[in-house]
Amino acid sequence: MVSFDFNGKVAFVTGASAGMGAATARAFAEAGAAVAIVDLDGGAAERFAAELNAAGHSALSVQCDVSDEAQVQNAVARTVEAFGSLDMAFNNAGIMLPPVDSADETAEAFDQIVAVNLRGVWASMKHELVQMRKQGSGAIVNCSSLGGLVGGSGRATYHATKHGVIGQAKSVALQYAPLGVRVNAVCPGTIDTPMVARMTAGGVLDPEASAASIPLGRLGRPEEIAAAVLWLCSDAASYVTGVALPVDGGFTA
Repeated sequence: MVSFDFNGKVAFVTGASAGMGAATARAFAEAGAAVAIVDLDGGAAERFAAELNAAGHSALSVQCDVSDEAQVQNAVARTVEAFGSLDMAFNNAGIMLPPVDSADETAEAFDQIVAVNLRGVWASMKHELVQMRKQGSGAIVNCSSLGGLVGGSGRATYHATKHGVIGQAKSVALQYAPLGVRVNAVCPGTIDTPMVARMTAGGVLDPEASAASIPLGRLGRPEEIAAAVLWLCSDAASYVTGVALPVDGGFTA
């Protein structure tokens, strides 16, 4: 991975105990940042933070359901209280339910996906921006998906939320550019994560077929998403805001 220097900076990562979130949190820590490990699974977040601290990094674990705004507000406040600022955020927490015929999808399933994937990003950005507005600086990356750029049979609500994440990022980027805050989205393709492993085990995804549909011929690695997020948060991307960056092996091309 390209080396970044985030010494003296503070990063906030949701969905941080596994997959792309964990890879990104680890990359931030290894680049010198203090990191808030924010996750619905408080035990997993605590274990990961302990691992990072034992390795000489600075990490804080926060149990948080991003669909609950009060919990998000508390998570951001705890981060600022512990580390003194909030410089970078990766709003990564998201869920995907099994495919369903749109004529048969329940309102409960719709609400569940929207609550985490769209409301969760909204709440995270809202409270990150409160702090970044005070500072006059900051970089936010929202986790969309290739599903934010294309449609997907049986996953209309998931794709709708991921399109919405991009719309949020673009709109907030315009509003906050004069205030010194950059906002972008990253759009991962099919990445070899625990979520994809569960989909494979459940017969929902064929990894070989997926790899065959990707121009680079393989699934992505969580570390490759982390590299994109760190770049978007770094000074190397100082003139980049309002972008939805595909990291998908060429799939959407």
